[in-house]
Amino acid sequence: MDFINVLASPPHFFRLFFQLAFSLFYAALSERRKASLKRPSSADYELDATTGPFPREPLQNLPPYYTIWEDAFHTATHPDTRLRLGIDNRAESVGAHIHGSQWRADVASWPVLDTECLQGNVRFLQRAHYVLAWLVNLYVHSLPPPSDAPSSNDAPIIIPKSLAVPLAAVSRQLRIAPVLTFADTVLWNWEFVDATKPLSETNMKFRTFSGTRDEEQFYLASATAELHGIEMLRIIDDYHNLPNVTDLTTISKVARDLGRLKGVIEDISAIIQSVRAKCEPHVFYWQVRPWFEGHNPSGASWVYEGVPDSHKLDLNGPSAGQSTVMHAVDLFLDIDHKLRQRRRYPAPSSENRRAEKGFMERMRRYMPGKHRDYLLALSNTPHPVRDLAAQIPTLRDPYDGAVDALKNLRSAHIRIACLYVVSMTNSTSFWSRCPIAGQVKKEITHARGTGGNEVTVLLKAGRDATYRAMFKPPPEKYLAPPKH
Repeated sequence: MDFINVLASPPHFFRLFFQLAFSLFYAALSERRKASLKRPSSADYELDATTGPFPREPLQNLPPYYTIWEDAFHTATHPDTRLRLGIDNRAESVGAHIHGSQWRADVASWPVLDTECLQGNVRFLQRAHYVLAWLVNLYVHSLPPPSDAPSSNDAPIIIPKSLAVPLAAVSRQLRIAPVLTFADTVLWNWEFVDATKPLSETNMKFRTFSGTRDEEQFYLASATAELHGIEMLRIIDDYHNLPNVTDLTTISKVARDLGRLKGVIEDISAIIQSVRAKCEPHVFYWQVRPWFEGHNPSGASWVYEGVPDSHKLDLNGPSAGQSTVMHAVDLFLDIDHKLRQRRRYPAPSSENRRAEKGFMERMRRYMPGKHRDYLLALSNTPHPVRDLAAQIPTLRDPYDGAVDALKNLRSAHIRIACLYVVSMTNSTSFWSRCPIAGQVKKEITHARGTGGNEVTVLLKAGRDATYRAMFKPPPEKYLAPPKH
């Protein structure tokens, strides 16, 4: 509406003044509207342009006030004083169990340290979460197994308030689950091999629970995949910072970037599969994986002493499903894990329908809060790349190529899960003479609902949801069981 023309005829000077004022007003509104639609870059969400989800430098030790935490952490993971799994009944582990009993008694006797002085320093908060989360899992999984009495298997595991209260406090500050997460085992759990060189997959070393090289190589494979994922974040940022998505030059760039994205995803798939040569499945299943387990809904509950409503906390433990970069590429390509898009085909199988629809969303609660904010921003993009490909036929093949690569990555992940988890459930226990080996196997198998065949149900649902995003799915039997 031309507001100037409804005013009484003012002198020419005033008319020009009002026209200029209204022009400036509408220009300001237009700029504000454009600013609200501009996608913030990943760097705004603690995703570094160079190191992605990793901090640029290893996390430094906490201030001297928290020395008891750091000392206990060092003792429990040092080669000479390392804690052993409570279910490890080998003769050479007897001395370690005696040491572990004293270590747990010391931890339980600690005062509850105040974390207020850590507020405002994100790196100290991350270090505190990392140290305390590891201490919690070291405390729980070094405990001796329950007795044969049926009631003892359901007795709650009490996490002493000396660990529980500060862990809950720093977790609230970071907006992350108060338990061991992917960030604690991979993103924050590294040091330079050579501090004079930059971060890379050849310049990282990791702390381990088990002391095995297999565990370190498992972390390294995950870290290498994350480092490659930084290029995916750059591609996503480039797309969201395009001034428009309609001219031929822009469309050509989007097509090239989708081709780049396909190549990165294929590289990550190869990295995931390379773990087979470096991490032995039997060692991983029996010596490494038990340390990761969080609260098991089908077994003994974890009670965080001194923390109100601790039964409502997210306590499942670390998972590759907590990778921010993989969630980002899912959102960028508009993968429908909740099966809400009814026009995509083929229709979900009965197995897909019984898988947990909210798994990916639930895994985000185990990410740093800033990363979760980034994913929320991506989900609200004003021009999704799949919608653009639907409108511009020349983008459909590049888009389908990227999605197909992601589907193949998920097929590879299924093969790895079958090898490292499903097939191992029927293997002989590392502690084969252990009288409760059967119960241990049962607890490990059902932890987090990802043991046995259930792990493949979950992962197949993710792969099939990815496949359905394609415009022209290739003629293949994508539901066929993976070969391993």
